[in-house]
Amino acid sequence: MTDTTKNDSLRDLGILLIRLILAAIFLYHGSQKLFGIFGGYGISGTAGFFEKLGMPLPYVSALLAGLAEFLGGVSLLTGLFLRWAMIPLSFTMFVAAFSAHSGFSGPGGMEFPLSLAFTAAGLGLIGAGRFALQLPKRR
Repeated sequence: MTDTTKNDSLRDLGILLIRLILAAIFLYHGSQKLFGIFGGYGISGTAGFFEKLGMPLPYVSALLAGLAEFLGGVSLLTGLFLRWAMIPLSFTMFVAAFSAHSGFSGPGGMEFPLSLAFTAAGLGLIGAGRFALQLPKRR
């Protein structure tokens, strides 16, 4: 194994590890928003929270945020459509940082959603790596 091959394998393994932990986080939070599991409030409860924050179209916003997180988590887990899925996911996390999490210091503050937003954006730029599912190529 050459140094280049070894470095490529380690890079792809690092990308996989980042994808897996982010997938767990986003599947968890997306499931809370969409389905009300893991202690979540579902779309209606999330929409009520968004309404209190003054977000426009709170029900639609809750649905879109939940879908971005859940489907982004699926994309991170599988690697499929990762570059495209990271666009709405990063956007959702930037909105979360500057709305639901702004004004908090310490745990619950904006640093966590900002970290998620920038990590998702970075993965969107570099791609899923070699350890991702591949769609069959068209002929």
